[in-house]
Amino acid sequence: MIYGIGTDICDVRRIRASLERHGDRFALKVLSEAEFKTWKARSARWPERGVRFLATRFSAKEAFSKAIGLGMRMPMTWRLCEVGKLASGKPVIVLHGVLKDWCEARGLVAQVSVTDETDYAASFVVVEQKEKNP
Repeated sequence: MIYGIGTDICDVRRIRASLERHGDRFALKVLSEAEFKTWKARSARWPERGVRFLATRFSAKEAFSKAIGLGMRMPMTWRLCEVGKLASGKPVIVLHGVLKDWCEARGLVAQVSVTDETDYAASFVVVEQKEKNP
Protein backbone atom coordinates (compact mmCIF):
# COMPACT_ATOMS: atom_id res chain seq x y z
CA MET A 1 0.00 0.00 0.00
CA ILE A 2 1.28 3.48 -0.82
CA TYR A 3 2.00 5.41 2.37
CA GLY A 4 3.09 8.64 0.67
CA ILE A 5 4.71 10.25 -2.34
CA GLY A 6 7.06 13.18 -2.54
CA THR A 7 8.68 15.17 -5.28
CA ASP A 8 11.18 18.00 -5.27
CA ILE A 9 12.97 20.18 -7.78
CA CYS A 10 16.12 21.95 -6.71
CA ASP A 11 17.88 24.85 -8.41
CA VAL A 12 21.50 23.76 -8.86
CA ARG A 13 22.54 27.45 -8.91
CA ARG A 14 21.14 27.85 -5.38
CA ILE A 15 23.19 24.87 -4.17
CA ARG A 16 26.31 26.29 -5.87
CA ALA A 17 25.73 29.65 -4.14
CA SER A 18 25.35 27.94 -0.75
CA LEU A 19 28.61 26.06 -1.32
CA GLU A 20 30.37 29.28 -2.28
CA ARG A 21 29.04 30.99 0.87
CA HIS A 22 29.45 28.17 3.38
CA GLY A 23 31.89 25.69 1.78
CA ASP A 24 32.17 22.21 3.26
CA ARG A 25 29.95 23.22 6.20
CA PHE A 26 26.90 23.24 3.92
CA ALA A 27 27.75 19.83 2.45
CA LEU A 28 28.39 18.40 5.95
CA LYS A 29 24.93 19.58 7.04
CA VAL A 30 23.16 17.85 4.14
CA LEU A 31 25.23 14.75 3.38
CA SER A 32 25.79 11.55 5.33
CA GLU A 33 29.37 10.50 6.00
CA ALA A 34 29.44 8.19 2.96
CA GLU A 35 27.81 10.80 0.72
CA PHE A 36 30.30 13.42 1.90
CA LYS A 37 33.23 11.21 0.86
CA THR A 38 31.69 10.68 -2.59
CA TRP A 39 30.99 14.41 -2.90
CA LYS A 40 34.60 15.29 -2.04
CA ALA A 41 35.96 12.82 -4.62
CA ARG A 42 33.61 14.01 -7.37
CA SER A 43 34.26 17.66 -6.57
CA ALA A 44 38.03 17.11 -6.77
CA ARG A 45 37.76 15.55 -10.24
CA TRP A 46 35.12 17.90 -11.65
CA PRO A 47 33.66 20.60 -9.37
CA GLU A 48 30.41 20.90 -11.34
CA ARG A 49 29.77 17.18 -10.93
CA GLY A 50 30.14 17.63 -7.18
CA VAL A 51 27.59 20.46 -7.16
CA ARG A 52 25.07 18.33 -9.08
CA PHE A 53 25.69 15.37 -6.76
CA LEU A 54 24.88 17.56 -3.76
CA ALA A 55 21.82 19.02 -5.49
CA THR A 56 20.38 15.58 -6.30
CA ARG A 57 20.90 14.42 -2.70
CA PHE A 58 19.31 17.59 -1.35
CA SER A 59 16.33 17.09 -3.68
CA ALA A 60 15.91 13.38 -2.89
CA LYS A 61 15.96 14.00 0.87
CA GLU A 62 13.36 16.76 0.51
CA ALA A 63 11.17 14.42 -1.56
CA PHE A 64 11.59 11.61 1.00
CA SER A 65 10.69 13.92 3.88
CA LYS A 66 7.47 14.85 2.04
CA ALA A 67 6.64 11.21 1.26
CA ILE A 68 6.85 10.19 4.92
CA GLY A 69 4.83 13.24 5.92
CA LEU A 70 7.31 14.76 8.36
CA GLY A 71 9.07 17.45 6.42
CA MET A 72 12.40 18.28 8.00
CA ARG A 73 11.54 17.54 11.61
CA MET A 74 12.56 14.69 13.87
CA PRO A 75 13.19 11.93 13.34
CA MET A 76 13.84 13.13 9.76
CA THR A 77 17.21 14.81 9.43
CA TRP A 78 19.49 15.41 6.47
CA ARG A 79 22.25 13.11 7.67
CA LEU A 80 20.05 10.19 8.76
CA CYS A 81 18.66 9.85 5.23
CA GLU A 82 21.23 8.76 2.66
CA VAL A 83 20.91 8.30 -1.08
CA GLY A 84 23.07 5.37 -2.11
CA LYS A 85 23.13 3.30 -5.24
CA LEU A 86 23.10 -0.34 -6.15
CA ALA A 87 25.80 -1.90 -8.35
CA SER A 88 23.39 -1.42 -11.27
CA GLY A 89 23.36 2.33 -10.60
CA LYS A 90 19.80 2.37 -9.27
CA PRO A 91 19.48 4.96 -6.48
CA VAL A 92 18.25 3.73 -3.10
CA ILE A 93 17.27 5.34 0.18
CA VAL A 94 19.43 4.16 3.09
CA LEU A 95 18.25 5.19 6.55
CA HIS A 96 20.19 5.45 9.79
CA GLY A 97 19.54 5.77 13.52
CA VAL A 98 16.18 6.95 14.83
CA LEU A 99 14.86 7.60 11.32
CA LYS A 100 15.54 3.99 10.35
CA ASP A 101 13.84 2.81 13.55
CA TRP A 102 10.83 5.08 12.92
CA CYS A 103 10.35 3.78 9.36
CA GLU A 104 10.88 0.14 10.33
CA ALA A 105 8.29 0.43 13.12
CA ARG A 106 5.77 1.53 10.49
CA GLY A 107 6.85 -1.03 7.88
CA LEU A 108 7.90 1.69 5.43
CA VAL A 109 10.13 1.13 2.40
CA ALA A 110 11.04 3.77 -0.17
CA GLN A 111 11.74 3.89 -3.89
CA VAL A 112 13.58 6.92 -5.26
CA SER A 113 14.38 8.37 -8.66
CA VAL A 114 16.75 11.30 -9.19
CA THR A 115 17.76 13.32 -12.23
CA ASP A 116 19.68 16.48 -12.99
CA GLU A 117 20.22 18.89 -15.82
CA THR A 118 22.31 22.02 -16.07
CA ASP A 119 20.23 24.19 -13.74
CA TYR A 120 17.96 21.73 -11.93
CA ALA A 121 17.95 18.50 -9.94
CA ALA A 122 14.69 16.66 -9.38
CA SER A 123 13.59 13.67 -7.34
CA PHE A 124 10.53 11.52 -6.90
CA VAL A 125 9.96 9.19 -3.94
CA VAL A 126 7.26 6.61 -3.33
CA VAL A 127 7.03 5.20 0.20
CA GLU A 128 5.14 1.96 0.63
CA GLN A 129 3.87 0.35 3.79
CA LYS A 130 4.52 -3.38 3.83
CA GLU A 131 1.51 -5.60 4.34
CA LYS A 132 1.27 -7.02 7.86
CA ASN A 133 1.00 -10.80 8.04
CA PRO A 134 -2.23 -11.96 9.74
